[in-house]
Parts: sequence; C-alpha cells; structure tokens
Amino acid sequence: MKLIAAMSGGVDSAVAAARAVESGNEVIGVHLALSKNPKKYRSGARGCCTIEDSHDARRAADRIGIPFYIWDMSEEFHENVVENFLSEYSAGRTPNPCLRCNEKIKFAAVLERAKAMGFDGVVTGHYAQIKKENGNTTLHRAIDDAKDQSYVLAVLNYDQLQGAIFPLGDTRKEDVRKEATRRGLTVAQKPDSHDICFVPSGDNAGWLRERLGSEVGPIVDASGKKLGEHHGAYTYTIGQRRGLGISEPTPTGSPRYVLKIEPKSNTVVVGEHEELAVSEISGEKLIWCGPKNNSSGPFRGLAQVRAHGSAYPCSYSTLGENLEVKLDSPIFGLATGQAVVIYEGDRVVCSATISRTA
Repeated sequence: MKLIAAMSGGVDSAVAAARAVESGNEVIGVHLALSKNPKKYRSGARGCCTIEDSHDARRAADRIGIPFYIWDMSEEFHENVVENFLSEYSAGRTPNPCLRCNEKIKFAAVLERAKAMGFDGVVTGHYAQIKKENGNTTLHRAIDDAKDQSYVLAVLNYDQLQGAIFPLGDTRKEDVRKEATRRGLTVAQKPDSHDICFVPSGDNAGWLRERLGSEVGPIVDASGKKLGEHHGAYTYTIGQRRGLGISEPTPTGSPRYVLKIEPKSNTVVVGEHEELAVSEISGEKLIWCGPKNNSSGPFRGLAQVRAHGSAYPCSYSTLGENLEVKLDSPIFGLATGQAVVIYEGDRVVCSATISRTA
C-alpha cells in the first residue's frame, strides 16, 4: 500500500512510520505545521507543533529512509480547532481540542488530501487497534491501558476508519521506546507531549481571558446568594474546586465546586459535591465509529466521559444524531462540550458531544 505517515516529531509516530515501512508499504513522512508561527503555540518538547518537533520528525524520516514533507495545515487547524475551542468556552461548555484535531485535521483534511494524491491511508502513532470483524472495520482499545487513545479517536466515522492505520495498538509504551532505541531513532527518550498545544504557557484561563476579555461577574450558590466574584465565567469548568476564591464555608463545612456556568449573565454557580451527581447524559452530533446499529435500542454498554477515566456500565439509545445514556450509578463533575464514548467490551461503538446532563 501507499501510505502517509503523520510524524509529529515524537517517538510514537516515528516507530509507527518505521513499522509501516518494515511491513512492505510505500511510505512518505509528513509533519503537520499547525501554525504560521510555531513559536506562538508551544516551545520545547511539550507540544506537537513546534520547530523542534519538525526537526525531530525530519531526522526520524531520514533514519527510516523515507521522503519527508511539511504540510501547512495552519488555516484548517485555526478554524476547526482553535476557533472551536474559543466558541465552546464562550458558550459555557468545556471542549476537548484533541478530539477536534483528530476529527477535523488528522483524519479529515489529511486523509482527504492523501486520498486525492493516490495514497491508501494514513499511519499515526496513536495507541488503539483496528480490527476486521465479520467484514466490518472496528476500533478497539490498545493493550496498554495507560496509553490507550481510543477515546480521542472515537470521533472517526466508519469511512475514516478504513484509511486509518495504528501500528502501535498491540505494544506497550516502554517497548516502543526500546524499539526506537534499537532502530537508532534519536527521539527514543523524548518526553510525551502534554496540555493543549496552542496555549503557550499552559495557562488555559489566562489564554482565554486575553482573547475573550475578563469581565467581572458573580459567583453565587444555588439560591442566588453572591459569594464572590470572578474574571470571566468561561475560565471555569464543571466540577472545579480550586481557584474559586471563596472564604465562606458551605453549611456542612465541605468544599464548594462549580455546578453551572451561565455565559449570558456571566455567572458561576457553586455548590457541594453531591450536587454534581449525573445519572443521565444527552449527546448530540452522534458518530458511529464502526458499523451503524439500525435499531434505536436501548442497548447495554460502557460509557467513558474522560480520556483517561473509567468506563461506566450504562444503557443507551439513539435517535438520529442524538444519543441518550442512562448510567447504572451516578458520576460526578461532568461538563457539557466533552465527549461521551460508548464501548462494548474494548470495542468503540459510537461517540457524541455532551449537550445536557441530569
């Protein structure tokens, strides 16, 4: 096959590219330039879109022996990821930019371009597994639970899965690093990327205030009693406990948590931990990550609501592009704008963006 290897400059994508070549494929390496000025995003080895990362990717491609190119995806990234991040926070939701990047950039724009150039698919260093079951392509968890990335890949639709190749899903991270060392790749011990790549300081709240303003608003309890003030409701997220600046204790003496964000009135509502309990989740923009189930349900499954969190037993049903989930036991601190991903065992069934909780 002819394949594009998306090379971030890290150890995972380098080993994935090397394995793709070793399997007999014709491979070219591509690094995605996500900013016209990489220095304004992330510096050092904490992101995936820096000048240093592009140099590391090029050296890895040279070592593997494949052609290497840099594709300018800055406009697509800014429009589909950065602007989406700002608009979601402005609306009082908490987005996950890694999901949007996978959906809109790595497995939409890149795959579309690769197909137009005559390539068969895109190879990445994500930790997940793609399997063929009864003639269907399905997405599964990686064997390394600590590195599993199936949650952030659950935004891929069935067609996109056909062109996605994840060579590392059957390998543990420590073994990937050992393999990189054996292959002579200089990124073998490079630290993993962390945080949001387009927030230079890692200070999400400060970055949002610079772009959305810092209008002072009230922090209130459920009864409407004012307890303090904030500098931008969008800088808070559901379930947040630290940084509220409230000295008045709750009636029980327990900590206060953010319960609700009201962007129109610029108000943050706080309360006790028990008030964060969620038993029902409504999701919109349903994506079937594998074969579509023609019945609306209800079905039994496992719901995961955080990239590295637990999966909770649930029943779920679908109607058009909407997903309804009823949890067997409540979970706490769930924000709208995040993704709910449904699993059956280790297989990803579908995902949706959380629009309501109860």
